[in-house]
Amino acid sequence: MPITVAEQIESTHEAFEAGATVVHAHVRKDDGSPTSDPERFGRLVEGLRKHCPGMIIQLSTGGRSGAGRERGGMIALKPDMCSLATGSCNFPTRVYENSPELVDWLASEMQKHRVKPEIEAFDLSMIFKAVEMHKVGKIAGPLHVQFVMGVKNAIPVDRDVFGFYIATLQRLAPDATWTGAGIGRDQITLNRWSLELGGHCRTGLEDNVRLDRDTLAPSNAALVERIIEIAGDYDRRAASVAEARQLLRLAA
Repeated sequence: MPITVAEQIESTHEAFEAGATVVHAHVRKDDGSPTSDPERFGRLVEGLRKHCPGMIIQLSTGGRSGAGRERGGMIALKPDMCSLATGSCNFPTRVYENSPELVDWLASEMQKHRVKPEIEAFDLSMIFKAVEMHKVGKIAGPLHVQFVMGVKNAIPVDRDVFGFYIATLQRLAPDATWTGAGIGRDQITLNRWSLELGGHCRTGLEDNVRLDRDTLAPSNAALVERIIEIAGDYDRRAASVAEARQLLRLAA
């Protein structure tokens, strides 16, 4: 697992060479514990821009790495995207808390620095909240939503539920794009569902460390290569960096 900034840059470069066009990143302290330290994020962004030219950089504002507004300290670095959970939900052993005030503040910082939010949807209400925020001008469109399935106490991995979430997003925000993200053994399930239903895929060691029940994934790149291999089963292919930026309405 890449822990240091240097290891993250090397791992991301391997995934980039394998065909990944977006990197979703957290950073850690020297002891391996998570942090929202903008200085560490800054070194990571600098290295990624140097070694992965054009790759879409998306930084996490998630709650594992800090509390309150410190979670958005990296937005001023002007990455292409930052994650934004638009509500709270239960996780396996704690509440993932995103107060309305914090959500509004994170969204306003992203607008100020022209950073596109990736809406992290762990619950149906988060989709409705994101659409509401877009309608009143708090989030620029078009929306990009990631459906996160398989976190205990949040959205279950259920095909009918997944279809309902996609249909709801398409009804409320017809121009939105979306990604399916599955946790653990369900990563490949969501990869296949997303390929089949016209969405985009998330993979990587943050969510899943195995290629199969008996085989640990040697790298993020190996998980990227798996998606590219199975995409052909659905008459799909990996986007180039330029195509991905066009799909997500990001500057070249």
